[in-house]
Amino acid sequence: MKIFKIAISPCPNDIFIFGPWLLGLTHDLKNFHSKFVFKDVEELNNSAFKQQFDLIKVSAITGLKLTSKYQILQSGGAFGIQDGPKLVSLPNTLPQHIKTIAVPGLSTTAYHLLKASWAQPFKPVPMLFSEIPKAITQKTVDAGLLIHETALIYLQKGFKLLLDLGTWWKKNTNGLPLPLGVILLHKKYLHIQKEVESKIQESLDIAYLKTQEIKPLLRTFAQEMEEETLNKHIKAYVNQYSKKIQSDGEKALIKLKNIAGWDIGE
Repeated sequence: MKIFKIAISPCPNDIFIFGPWLLGLTHDLKNFHSKFVFKDVEELNNSAFKQQFDLIKVSAITGLKLTSKYQILQSGGAFGIQDGPKLVSLPNTLPQHIKTIAVPGLSTTAYHLLKASWAQPFKPVPMLFSEIPKAITQKTVDAGLLIHETALIYLQKGFKLLLDLGTWWKKNTNGLPLPLGVILLHKKYLHIQKEVESKIQESLDIAYLKTQEIKPLLRTFAQEMEEETLNKHIKAYVNQYSKKIQSDGEKALIKLKNIAGWDIGE
């Protein structure tokens, strides 16, 4: 039986969506044995550029760049409706004094949106998203761009909000969902695209029905262990666009390409 290589992030929304598939709560793909690997968002982006996996979660902006090699799937992605990445600093930091900003990777949607929205010039300092709060606290950087669950609890960490990219996006797109991450299928597997999309949708349906069975897996990978934080993260980024991107999601991806002002061609 052929191995089907899948790479996703350990963030709660990915674990929630793919957890039932990973745990065997749904049947595997026909004639394949699926093998899951977990990587940080920027590691996933780099792996996609190298075509190391058959199915892979990437930043939406990276997915748009790789359409000659991969197909963006209708299911499994992360679209924010109200929430998004947040630029924060220590309370006494003045915006005009911000010169260095910790970012979760130079290929992330969050970073490209920050470049489009933050008027002042700055030096990006790439690092693991989980290390950004510490870098801010230790004053290694002047500010940090928070993603995943840490963006939802910045006040609890004592940070001041400088820019909410979810709010900024909503104002600049007439309320379109914010495309943060998408699922890519390598084009050598286009013949099973519908089956893969259906499997992701089935896994998500089971996750809602058997949430308690995947909670231990969620806690294993979570950066923030509080139950309320995990639930807030899942609620923020697992929604109708995770089941199917729909026309609004497609429009949002086009808008992202335009707003980022980035050369999508390879």
